[in-house]
Amino acid sequence: MTRQLLVFVLLIVAVSLQAADKLPNIVLLVADDLGYGELGCQGNPQIPTPNIDSLAEHGIRFTQGYVTAPFCSASRAGLMTGRYQTRFGYEFNPIGAKNEDPNAGLPVGETTIADVLVNAGYVTGIFGKWHLGGTAKYNPIRRGFDEFFGFLHEGHYFVPQPYQDHTTTWLRRKVLPGGGEGRWISEDGKLIYSTHMGNTEPDYDADNPIYRDGQPVVETEYLTDAFTREAVSFIDRQADKPFFLYVPYNAVHSPMQGADPYMEKFAHIEDIQRRIFAAMLANLDDSVGTILAKLREEGLEENTLIFFISDNGGPTRELTSSNLPLRDGKGSVYEGGNRVPFMVQWKGKLPAGSVYKNPVISLDIFSTAAAIANAQVDKHKRIDGVNLIPFLTGEKKGRPHDQLFWRIGSRAAIRVGDWKLLRNPRRGQGDDWELYNLAKDISEENDLAAKNPKKFKEMIAAWESMNAEMIDPVWSPR
Repeated sequence: MTRQLLVFVLLIVAVSLQAADKLPNIVLLVADDLGYGELGCQGNPQIPTPNIDSLAEHGIRFTQGYVTAPFCSASRAGLMTGRYQTRFGYEFNPIGAKNEDPNAGLPVGETTIADVLVNAGYVTGIFGKWHLGGTAKYNPIRRGFDEFFGFLHEGHYFVPQPYQDHTTTWLRRKVLPGGGEGRWISEDGKLIYSTHMGNTEPDYDADNPIYRDGQPVVETEYLTDAFTREAVSFIDRQADKPFFLYVPYNAVHSPMQGADPYMEKFAHIEDIQRRIFAAMLANLDDSVGTILAKLREEGLEENTLIFFISDNGGPTRELTSSNLPLRDGKGSVYEGGNRVPFMVQWKGKLPAGSVYKNPVISLDIFSTAAAIANAQVDKHKRIDGVNLIPFLTGEKKGRPHDQLFWRIGSRAAIRVGDWKLLRNPRRGQGDDWELYNLAKDISEENDLAAKNPKKFKEMIAAWESMNAEMIDPVWSPR
């Protein structure tokens, strides 16, 4: 063999080894307020979601996938840290001006998934909604992210005023213009006010600009499309490096604004509120498809672990976002508040078209990502998530979790096996504990507390034992 040929062969081997050793990319796609029953792969035929469904088709869909809280901010605190947020006193949901409270944010002593991955050799980017603190110390670029494009509060209008230029907008009002209750519709049909919720749409954009890293920018594109544009740019620029891409969309969260092309697509839906929701969800689905297509274009699909999840259950009266067949929705510790659409895809590594029926939780995303990245995790902090890969490949049997825990003020729940204990004192409900067997009663219709006193006592003890590990809230909205 000539020297030139030997050098060529060694170069090919080196390149091959480098490719084989490359850390897998990690993509986390989050929908906002998307109910359990809305996706096509979850059984809803009304609004096609082929791109999100493709993650289930080529990956694994979890039928019992949970988040750690039934509303945005606390749920994201668990997602970002792999720890029950009540371990570090993060329990409530800052909204509006409360986002500017210097104590209302993910504590700076907590390590995020981005912190862990950037220290493992990843480039990290977030494009979308943060909602883990609205002041400087909480900015994502100070929490492990190399790039940030998005906003810091709980919500944002999808387009700047005048809203009617490219969208149809549905807004809550306590009283209609001119007085009265019901619906008010503009002459062009592009602006609708409704009093059905009894309150007025929050001032989402007040002190809440779109940021690029630490600087406010003007963005005129529909936000779902803008976040997708930035995510695709990130993939394009980082394709030669291991990356963690976090895209927490604000769709389908209010304010309800449907872009014109999607409103036309769903013109057959008579109820205008439902039609706007359908437009927002279809827009989100196309955006997911654009990101998946970019990964394929760059030849990265088989070396990328992709998660899709909603941050909590759907607020049905507000958005029409359905949680069927689950009970209740956003803000509740019934299943409709915490059980969400949840799936994972890793082509060539995980079985395609599978359904995983054991309970999993958003905390597991942190632990799974850290494991496949060979990342170092702080051994002095309790991590509640588990690496799901061995369970999904069949290497490990049984359930990833013996029990799951929730606490949001006086609302509380614990799941042990198929049994669930909860109390949900809101909307006129009492504060008594209730007991359900989810294997037989997914809709939580049959309270078994009185009929099973022994199991009831065991579950109370289990919740109290877990609760003793948690701390009091470090911040309260009151």
